[in-house]
Amino acid sequence: MKFDHMRLIFTFILSVSLYLPSVWAYGSGDFMRETGKIGVVFGVVLLIFAGLIWYMVRLDRKLTKLEQQIKDDQ
Repeated sequence: MKFDHMRLIFTFILSVSLYLPSVWAYGSGDFMRETGKIGVVFGVVLLIFAGLIWYMVRLDRKLTKLEQQIKDDQ
């Protein structure tokens, strides 16, 4: 059941990632620069990546701590 749910999410993300570049190709590439929004978009993307990196580091620390506890219990 969980595998089917993950496969559905992966399929959705893959289809969107394949569809969006073709949609963006029709528009003007300079639209975001002309309206001054490119900095906002860049900032949001950086914020998302920073959040993902922070989450992964935190998760790695927790896993390392749990692995040490299991190793000490044995």
